[in-house]
Amino acid sequence: MALWKEPNAAAPPPKEPTGRAPEMSTITPLNQDLPRRMPERADAKESLIASDLTIEGKIEGAGHVRIAGSFKGDVHVHGNLTIDPGARLTGQVRANTVVVGGELHGNIEAAARVELLATGVVSGDVKAGSLIVSAGSRMRGQVEFGWEEKSAKPISGAVTGKVDSAFS
Repeated sequence: MALWKEPNAAAPPPKEPTGRAPEMSTITPLNQDLPRRMPERADAKESLIASDLTIEGKIEGAGHVRIAGSFKGDVHVHGNLTIDPGARLTGQVRANTVVVGGELHGNIEAAARVELLATGVVSGDVKAGSLIVSAGSRMRGQVEFGWEEKSAKPISGAVTGKVDSAFS
């Protein structure tokens, strides 16, 4: 694939700006091989910490966050958090959906859904509405899922337990 324009190739006519976000069909996800991704709204924003970055601090706010590099600090977002394979997060996490493909050293609290991919490693406690664990992922810590926050009554089919060994 050429990275330059051919001198004889006709360029498509420029599109007029509409002042709105591009349609979802024109947006290509950064990592298409993540399974069971939640459908995203057209107006949702995603912030990315690139694979060659190392950042220390705190992330708070609304929107989705994808970590492909290294981040040290707490992440509290009203949106989704994705830790890509090869990425590392050290800190506490609070988000709607958390997908772990890299390493997380810290606790996940109050997530509606947590998904551990085959390359995912969690060292800390997990408290979530639902938990999806892929074969090959590893975890060390306590897990609570399927419990309603306020009443502490189990939702049908709920299981709690302590995980001390690696899945294989």
